[in-house]
This record gives sequence, structure tokens and C-alpha cells, in this order.
Amino acid sequence: MRVLLVADGRSPITHRWIKGLNALQYEVVLVSTFPCESVPGVETLYILPLAFSNLAGSQAGKKPSADSAGPGGLRRSVSRFRSLFMKGRYWFGPLTVRFYASHFRRIVDAEKPDLIHALRIPFEGMLASVAPPEIPVLASIWGNDLTLHAVGSPLMQRWTERTLNRIDGLLADARRDIRLAQQWGYPVDLPTLVVPGSGGIDLDEILQTEPNPNLDKFEISENQHFVVNPRGFRPGSVRNDVFFQSIPLILERYSEVEFLCLAMEGQEEAIRWIRELKIESRVRLLPYLPQPELWQLFRKAKVSVSISSHDGTPNSLLEAMACGCFPIVGDIESLREWVTPGVNGLLVEPAKPQEVAEAVILALSSDSLREQATQVNREIIRARGEAGFVRRQVEAFYLDRLKK
Repeated sequence: MRVLLVADGRSPITHRWIKGLNALQYEVVLVSTFPCESVPGVETLYILPLAFSNLAGSQAGKKPSADSAGPGGLRRSVSRFRSLFMKGRYWFGPLTVRFYASHFRRIVDAEKPDLIHALRIPFEGMLASVAPPEIPVLASIWGNDLTLHAVGSPLMQRWTERTLNRIDGLLADARRDIRLAQQWGYPVDLPTLVVPGSGGIDLDEILQTEPNPNLDKFEISENQHFVVNPRGFRPGSVRNDVFFQSIPLILERYSEVEFLCLAMEGQEEAIRWIRELKIESRVRLLPYLPQPELWQLFRKAKVSVSISSHDGTPNSLLEAMACGCFPIVGDIESLREWVTPGVNGLLVEPAKPQEVAEAVILALSSDSLREQATQVNREIIRARGEAGFVRRQVEAFYLDRLKK
């Protein structure tokens, strides 16, 4: 089978999805909506920088260097004013889909894929929706596609509805998003599949990962109490403001805890919070880490904290669960599908720092709770999120769509 993926070519999720398709012996063509370098496992790579993505860095989650900022420090300005930039993408991003539509159709005509799969709705699914009607189009949906991005502007709403009415199959990482998509216009008689958005977790690969000497430069002690915030900045979704506000409350009980914040190195917003809260000595802002290093960090840390108000099933949650790192996440519908409070993690009100602090203190103080969660979470991953299991489901879903 020849599959054309429309995705962010910088993203580890995209790379893992491609790895899964390669394992099925599929030919993969990638249309990346962000500028990126060559991607392993891809036969042909095209770049269509939708919604001004050419202003982003070259690696998902990685802070652009000063010399890559361009005239006037444009990319640094995007980082500094990310909320304003997001609003601009909501209002003008759909116009870039229309701009690149004819180019995308020429790519489809040249590559002749059996099937097109967009790995999220904005803006990848929107672009895929302009494909010729005779080619099956599938879309994956992320947890904030409908609850946050789709209502960002009238054009976002219009293109979201168009996408859900064009596609021939929908994949989601939470049952909630299937229900929401149907409310937005996805026909109830068309097929759906609920699987992890990254294509699944390779539990054996994670558990067999050797210690990575690259982490030594961060001088992370084996004996220290660590809390990891793994997801960097996701405006409108992840409540890093609440996370930082909880830290002084946690330190009142556990003064020795150190907080490791990934993909926040040099980020002015994080630096400002740390200074205002006077927690410089207990917080470390780390760069973006490749997945093997992230897994090693999860295995060292006691607790992972990712407080989101809009989400599906974050890949970082599944990785933390697989690594035996106790998860604390926002109490929202999609995350209740994975976390049972007091059994394999804790759910907290996303807007309440005190509640976040109490959850972290409870997790740090109870070895038995963390040990129990480790066993339960690995069984959950084996049963619902293991890569081989997901791959078989995806293959059956693809083949079913080709028969229609």
C-alpha cells in the first residue's frame, strides 16, 4: 500500500507513525506542514508550510537558536508572543490551506497514493480535505482540535466542519473525541478507531533503553526527588502557570524536590515565573529531549505533572506510564479514560495550584501508591497501547477503507 501522510515532519509522533507503517511494508510519502530535514522511512518528502509554520524552529519542541531567528529576531518574537501568534494562525491559517490546495493536488496526482492520512485536523486534515474525491482520506484527531482550535475563528470552524464532512475514516486517541466529532458533523455511519495518536508504545524498547550519557551533562542525581513537567509550552491547553504556582506549596512540605521542565530552556515566560515565585534554586529548565533521553528521565523521576485543560491522550502520559513514572494530569474527560485516581495516577482541577500541590505531595509521600501505579500502568499499556496491537488495528482500518 502507498500511503501519503500529511503531518508535522519534525514531530516524534510523526516519526513513530512512519516507523509503524514501515513495519507493515507500506510505502510512505510525507507532506510536512512544517519545514523539516529528511525523515527516515519516507520515500518522498514535500514541505508545504501551512499557517506560517516556516516561522517555527527546525525541530518540534526545540527552541530556535538566535542565528536562526532571521531578520529582526522574528522567530524569537514568535516565541515571546506565542498567544498572539496562535490567534493570528486561527484567523489567517485557513487562508494558507486554500493557497497551497492546488500544490497539494499536484502532489497527490504525481504520487498516486492508495490512501491519504492526515495526523490531525488543523491544519493537516484541512489540507487533506481538498484531495480528489476518489482517494480515501483519513484523519486523526487530537484532544484540542475540537475543544480549542476549531472555535478559534469562524474560518477555523468552517474548515473543521469541511474536513469532518470530507474524510472517509476518523482515528482518535480518546472516545470523547469521536463523540465530539460526530456532533461537529462527522457522519455516525462512517468508521472510527480509538488508538494512541503516536501509533502505540513499544514497551520493550522503552524498558530496554540503555542509560544515555547525554543526560550526564544535566547532572541529574540518582538519589534526588524529581518531578518532571514533560510537555513544554502549549498555549491554551497546558496550564504551566498553575504548575509553577504549585511549586512553592510543594516545597513547603518537600524542600529537597527538584522540578525538571522540558523544552523550556531559555523561554522568557518560564524564567519570569521562576523569578516572581523565587524558586530559581529548585527548578531547572531543560531543552527539548529526544525520546530515549525522555524515557530515561521518566525512569529516574518519581512523578510526572502535565496539567491540561484541553487534551486527548498525550503521548508523554503513555510514556510516563510505561516508564513507571507516577502521572498527575488534569481532570478532564479524555484523561479519565486512562487514569483512575488513587490507583494508577491522580487527576486534579487544572486551574487550582493548591490541588496540584496536594497531589504531588501525596505521590511523593507514598511509595506504595507509586509502586502500585507502576504495575497497573504497564498492564494498561500492554492491553491498550502496545505498538504491535495498535499496528494491527490500524492496518485493518486502512484495508477496510480501501474496499469502500
